[in-house]
Amino acid sequence: MTEKRIAWFETLNVGDVPRVGGKNASLGEMVRTLKDKGVRVPGGFATTAAAFREYVAANNIEPELRARVEALKNEQTSLHEAGETIRRLFLDGEFPEAIAEEIRDAYRELSRRSGQAEISVAVRSSATAEDLPQASFAGQQETFLNVRGERALLDACRRCYASLFTDRAISYRETQGFDHLEVALSIGVQRMVRSDLAGSGVMFSIDTETGFPGVAVISAAWGLGETVVQGAVDPDKYLVFKPLLDDRRYTPIIEKTLGAKETKMIYATGGSTRTATVATTQKERQAFVLREDEILELGRWAATIEDHYGRPMDMEWAKDGETGELYMVQARPETVQSSRQTGHIKSYRLKTKGKPIITGAAIGEAIASGQVCAIRSAADIDTFREGAILVTGMTDPDWVPIMKKAAGIITDHGGTTSHAAIVSRELGVPAIVGTGHGTELLRDGQEITLSCAEGDRGVVYEGILEFESSEVDVSDLPETRTAMLVNIASPAAAFRWWRLPARGVGLARMEFIINNLIKIHPMALIHPDRVADPEARREIRQRTRGYDDPVDFFVETLALGIAKLATPYHPHPVIVRLSDFKSNEYAHLIGGAAFEPEEENPMLGWRGASRYYDERYREGFALECRALKTVRERIGLENVIVMVPFCRTLEEADRVLAVMKENGLEPGRDGLEIYMMCEIPANVFLAKEFAQRFDGFSIGSNDLTQLVLGVDRDSSDLAPLFDERNEAVKRAIREAIVQAHAAGIKIGICGQAPSNYPEYAAFLVEEGIDSISLNPDSFVTTLRNVAQVEQRLDTAPAQTTSEPGTAS
Repeated sequence: MTEKRIAWFETLNVGDVPRVGGKNASLGEMVRTLKDKGVRVPGGFATTAAAFREYVAANNIEPELRARVEALKNEQTSLHEAGETIRRLFLDGEFPEAIAEEIRDAYRELSRRSGQAEISVAVRSSATAEDLPQASFAGQQETFLNVRGERALLDACRRCYASLFTDRAISYRETQGFDHLEVALSIGVQRMVRSDLAGSGVMFSIDTETGFPGVAVISAAWGLGETVVQGAVDPDKYLVFKPLLDDRRYTPIIEKTLGAKETKMIYATGGSTRTATVATTQKERQAFVLREDEILELGRWAATIEDHYGRPMDMEWAKDGETGELYMVQARPETVQSSRQTGHIKSYRLKTKGKPIITGAAIGEAIASGQVCAIRSAADIDTFREGAILVTGMTDPDWVPIMKKAAGIITDHGGTTSHAAIVSRELGVPAIVGTGHGTELLRDGQEITLSCAEGDRGVVYEGILEFESSEVDVSDLPETRTAMLVNIASPAAAFRWWRLPARGVGLARMEFIINNLIKIHPMALIHPDRVADPEARREIRQRTRGYDDPVDFFVETLALGIAKLATPYHPHPVIVRLSDFKSNEYAHLIGGAAFEPEEENPMLGWRGASRYYDERYREGFALECRALKTVRERIGLENVIVMVPFCRTLEEADRVLAVMKENGLEPGRDGLEIYMMCEIPANVFLAKEFAQRFDGFSIGSNDLTQLVLGVDRDSSDLAPLFDERNEAVKRAIREAIVQAHAAGIKIGICGQAPSNYPEYAAFLVEEGIDSISLNPDSFVTTLRNVAQVEQRLDTAPAQTTSEPGTAS
C-alpha cells in the first residue's frame, strides 16, 4: 500500500514525527486535542516524508546529493559550495503530477473550509530531525508567508525542500550527528492569520534566562511574527505568573515592557514579493500590542500546552486583525533551560568596576571579555575571528556557524525571544540583545567586557575586567526548623535564585525598585509644577510616556517590580519593606531636590515611618500603598507582607497604621499582615507594646548596632567598632526575641551578621529566632551551619532554662 502523501492536521499527533516532522506533528496534536480547551490553531495539512522521498527519486537527486555530502565530509568542497549545489538540485526539480495534484486538491479543500475560492497560506518546513526534545535550533529551514494560488504554493513547496540543505541546516545536522540522507522534509500548509493587520510574536512557558517555571514569557510586535523571530524589532515583553491564572479574580501579569517596534512585516500589495517590511507609526510604537485580557489568554494557553505535552514549550502566536481572535501557530519543546542540571546554580561576579558603554537585554547569566568583531552583513561573516565578541545588527540562522565560535554576542535589535537570544542560550554563549546602537558605539578590535550577571539588563563595559564564577550545589540540603529566607533587592535577581530552597523573602527593599526602575521622586509626579529643573521635567515626560496620568507610571512600575520579586517564592511569605530612603538619597531621584530638606545627619533624620504621615510626603506614601494593594488584590500575590521601617515611637506606629488603613492597607483584611523593623533601641525596650500593633518583627541588625553602640555604620574611621557581635547588641536581640514570643508574634532577622559570622547564626538559633534572612550567595553555607546547630541542640543534655532576657 502506497504511503499517503498528504495528512490533514487533525489526523496527526506527536507520534507522527517520522512522517511529518516535529513542527507539523505538534500542530496536528494541538488541532486534534486542544480545541476543546480553548486553544485556537489555524487549520491546514502537511505533505509527508514519503512525498519528499518520492520527489527526490523522481528527480534522481540522491546520487549527486550523496557525492556532495561525501566531498564535504572529506573536505574536498566547502560548506557553501556543497549547499548551493544541493539546493539547485531541488529547485530545478519538478513535482510528480500525482503529488502536485494532491497538494492542489488539499489547497482547494482548505480554501473551501475557509469559505473562499483561494486563500493565503503559510508554507512551513518541518524536518524529521528538528523540534525534537533534545534538539531545537530555531529556523533551520525556510518559511514562506502570504502564499496565494496553486502555482505559488508548489513553488514555495519546492523552495522548502531546497531549504533542507541551507548551509546552516547542513552545519546544524553535522553538529547534532544526524545523517543528512536519513532526514526528510514535510511541508506544513496552514491558513494565514491576518496578523499583518494586528500583531504576533513568540511565547515560552518557562523563563528563558533562569529556567524559573512559574511564568509564561510573551514577546509581541505589530505585523507578521517573522520580525520577532528574526530579532529585527525590539518587541513588547510580558510576563504572566501561571499559578494564579485559573483564579479569575486576579490579573497575574508581573511585567509589561514597551518595545520600540520600529518596523513591521505586512502583506505585499503587488509584484512577486509576498511580504514587505515597513516603518510603524509613532502611535504604534507607543502602544502595547496586546490588551491585558489577551495577555492572560495567551498565558493560559501556554500553561495548557505545557501541561498537555508535560514539558516546557516554545510557541508562536498570532492575532487576526479581521476577527480579533488569537491563534497558536507553532509549538515545539523548549530545550535549553528544561535540560539544565537543576541541582546547581552557577553565578558570575565582576571583581572590578568598569565604565559602562551600552546596555541591552541580558541573555544568560555569564560574563565574557575580548575584542569586538563588528560585522554588519551576513556576506562578511567569513571575516569573524574565533574567540572575539560578535557585534552586529541582528542575526538569523545563517549566522549560527560563527555564533558558535564567539565569546559573546551583542546585537542592536531583538528581544529575549529573538533568533540571537534563542541560539545564544542553546550554545551557552552570553549575549546582550536590543542595545539600539551597539554597532555605532563599539569599534572593531576594541577590548570590552560583556556582563549578563547583573539582572535582566546586560551591560557592556570598557576594557577587559576581572571576573569570577562559582557554583552552588542545592541538590542535597538539610531541613531546618528555623525558616531560612533570602534578602532580595532586584526583581531580576529573584528569578536568578529561584532554585534556592528558601521559605520566602525576609527583606525586599522597595527603594531599590524606585531607584533603579522608576528613578523619579513620587512627589515630582504628583506636583510636576514644583520641579524647576527643565532637564528633570523633560526626563519625567520621557519616562512616563504612554501614561495618561504620570502617577500611574509610579504605581504600576512599583507594583510589577514587587510582584516579580514575590512570584518565585509564592506561596511563602515575602516581606516588602516600605521605602526607607534618607532625604539625601531621595533628593538624587529625578525631581527630588524640590521636595527634600538638607539635613546634617540624614541617617537619623527624616526617614522611614516619620515620612509616611508627614504632609510633605503623605501623597507619595499613598502611591506606595496603591502599589501594594495592586500586588495583593489585582495581581493576587496575597503572600506579600508589608513592613514599616525606622518606627521610633508608639504614637508614630499608630499614625502610620492609620494612614495605611486610609489607603486600603488594613491589618487582617484579606489576610494582610504588617510587620515592623526592630532596629531602634526603643523598639526593644517597648517590644511588648509594639507587638500589640504589629504582626511580626524583623531585626535590622545594621541600624540596631549603629544605635546601640553609637557608631555611624557608614564611617570608615569607626569601622573596627561596628560589630554586631558586641554583647550589648546581642542582649538587645535576645530581649526582642523573648518579648516577641511572649506576645505571640514571629520575629526574624534580615541583617548581614548571620552570613558574615557562623557563630552569630548559632547564637540566633540558640535564642529561638523564627527566621533568618540571608543574601543569596551566603544562603547555602549558613543553612548548613544552622542545621548543624539545631542538630547539636537536639542531642545536647537538657539544661536549666535561663531567665527571660538573660543569656542562655
